[in-house]
Amino acid sequence: MNSPSPIPPTRLMLIADFEHPFVYRSSFPRDIPEVDMVLGAGDLAGSYLEFVATKLPRPVLYVPGNHGNEKLIENGVSSDPGGVTNLHGKVLEVGGLVVAGWGGAPKYREKGEGQYTPLEAWHGFAKLAWQLRLRKLAGKRPLDILLTHAPPLGPHAGSDFAHRGCVEMTKFIAHFKPRLVVHGHIHEYEGRKLEYTTPEGTRVVNAYGYRVVELAPASEKTGSRVESETVNI
Repeated sequence: MNSPSPIPPTRLMLIADFEHPFVYRSSFPRDIPEVDMVLGAGDLAGSYLEFVATKLPRPVLYVPGNHGNEKLIENGVSSDPGGVTNLHGKVLEVGGLVVAGWGGAPKYREKGEGQYTPLEAWHGFAKLAWQLRLRKLAGKRPLDILLTHAPPLGPHAGSDFAHRGCVEMTKFIAHFKPRLVVHGHIHEYEGRKLEYTTPEGTRVVNAYGYRVVELAPASEKTGSRVESETVNI
């Protein structure tokens, strides 16, 4: 009797913080691996998000950053980019994965959108937690991925005030233990490793620019974590 074929990993394209020339080109998506989903971790122009969604027929989820450039402006009218999903403050199940989103960055200046106070972060993550608890009561799949702009506390948190880690996010991750956290906001020129694993086993990846990662299958009932790998391009 033949054994069932193993379930392949989910391949994720991660983008954040600037329009990567390997992505923003006429021949895209030629020369990139087949991907199942695109995750945008903030500070991405709405036109860039629309470009990716138009050229790549896969779900494109994003959270806003702290520069407010996701909106499209035409004839003085502001609109959301088409063909993509703003995940900020939401929990969605897409392609068999449960993904939660939280955009923006901890407040670091008096004015400007895309910032939140500790109280706003507490309230936002409490709402995400409530959605996940309702899913658990309904016997649904637990959280697989948390998509954010700012990083949690830890190795990816910036040394300056504007790029510090988010306390409330860190507590949320420790409690719900997503398999993968994807963030932006921290530019790789700051010399940090692009990914690390928390003591609880959550893989944290800086999506700055463009990356492709694989997320191995997890138990449908328990959502138990399985090792993930980076695809070298």
